[in-house]
Amino acid sequence: MLQRTNMSASDPAGSPTICVTGLRGFPHVMGGVESHCEELLPRIKTLWPDHRSVVLGRAPYLPEPIGEHRGVEIIGLPCPRSQHLEAVVSTLLAVLSARRRGAGLIHIHAIGPGLLAPLARMLGLKVVVTHHGTDYHRAKWGLFARTALRTGEWLALSFANRVIAVSPSLAAQLRRNFPKRADAITYIPNGTSDLPGDADPALALERIGVDDGDFLLAVARLVPEKGLHDLIDAYERSNCTAKLVIAGSADHESAYARDLLARASDRIIFAGVQSRATLKCLYEHCALFVMPSYHEGLPIAALEAASCGARMLLSDIPANLDIGLDPRNYFPMGDVAALTDRLNADCADFQVDRDTVRARFSWDKAAADTLDVYRAALAKGRPVPRPAAYPGAVEA
Repeated sequence: MLQRTNMSASDPAGSPTICVTGLRGFPHVMGGVESHCEELLPRIKTLWPDHRSVVLGRAPYLPEPIGEHRGVEIIGLPCPRSQHLEAVVSTLLAVLSARRRGAGLIHIHAIGPGLLAPLARMLGLKVVVTHHGTDYHRAKWGLFARTALRTGEWLALSFANRVIAVSPSLAAQLRRNFPKRADAITYIPNGTSDLPGDADPALALERIGVDDGDFLLAVARLVPEKGLHDLIDAYERSNCTAKLVIAGSADHESAYARDLLARASDRIIFAGVQSRATLKCLYEHCALFVMPSYHEGLPIAALEAASCGARMLLSDIPANLDIGLDPRNYFPMGDVAALTDRLNADCADFQVDRDTVRARFSWDKAAADTLDVYRAALAKGRPVPRPAAYPGAVEA
């Protein structure tokens, strides 16, 4: 629970401050980066209690302008609630705020906010950037936004002291595209989560309108790259008798989201944003978890589903393949006919080994590895580099 706090902006004597930006905030804020930081930052605080951890989030998404969650300060900075402007504006204000607070390091999440990495370096901050995925491949962005995101990736890779990639395929791609920075790139995956268990499964399922073990589940924002239109098409063509539950909402109002919501019926349920406790119930009691995405980083929803023992069916994009499930748990991305065939199969065919997934993806290890990256960046800086030629033509 986010608790109000009156901590001052000044840095306690002898206690280093690390500011984190690029996210809206947490807890109870939808998004992969938000879930990532909610799991990671309190663990880092536990490992290194002497440091001050400050999330510089976005005020429109937070219930209070100043708060605290599990030892991490949450400060909401003013910004427009705009698909195209909020990330850059909030990160600009966050970099200036971090400098004013005397932070030793700023951790920037995602390549859009990575546009501000050079400014942070020029202001004397050490910079760590976590690359969560090639966002310029997302269908919702036009040419200008895709160009800005590619530029953000280039600036982040050129100016950050250290770069974290959340999947092995992404880390390999970045090392190929930025060979001079290969030694500065570290692969640290997302982890599986022990979701809170304080929701009553029977009540949660009754509220949504489904029966135990008799529904398919997708957890995603209502944006084109999540492939939910393919899932609905395949579901409507299939012989599946279970209901389809889609948990999530759109970041911003869009024609795509309106078109999806218009397909709701007594069998296709748009459940909206759900608490993590309710998501645990859904993961544990669904017949099958389906992720038909065209683009992901390393999908936290899939890792959570696996951690809860859900049967799983994922598109065969590199980020999903990085989870390392059996080939039967994947279908060709965008192939509605193939997905329809899988939905007609016995859901028991798609069981996963939850213990294997949990062993490979640990938030505790991710926190320890991220702390090592922080310490390396703080211990040894480097001059602001002269960036190489923009590698815009280089593809994975």
